[in-house]
Amino acid sequence: MMRAWLLPLSFVLCGSLVAAGMFSDGNPLGASALLLLFVVLAAAHSPLVFPRPTGALEAQRLSEADGRPIVYWRAGCKFCLRLRLRLGRRAGQLYWVDIWRDPAGAAVVRAANDGNETVPTVFVAGSAFVNPDPAWVREQLSPSE
Repeated sequence: MMRAWLLPLSFVLCGSLVAAGMFSDGNPLGASALLLLFVVLAAAHSPLVFPRPTGALEAQRLSEADGRPIVYWRAGCKFCLRLRLRLGRRAGQLYWVDIWRDPAGAAVVRAANDGNETVPTVFVAGSAFVNPDPAWVREQLSPSE
């Protein structure tokens, strides 16, 4: 679980160090703006921007019952972030499995990707799609949701 927070923590730490240097050089406005930028980058690359993760086994059970796609992802993945942001509010209609939190989810992704943990891997009706176009994923959601 800590691995998911290493990149965001690195952003905050680096931003804080650079901002402290700028502040000590007499540029408090620039330091504040830079620190804000690094905090936004940290938030964007953290698990906080993703819907609450579901366990792989629970997601599979629920997906079989209602047909919703399952997204296997990990924090810090720019392609996962792109998918999440492009789905907007509809992202909550999918089941999100964080492969760094769920070993069963990581195993599912490795089985679908020749042993690699390539994410995002989206399962729709039992078929795996690696890094699909967000518009295509949106089409897989039922219009009534």
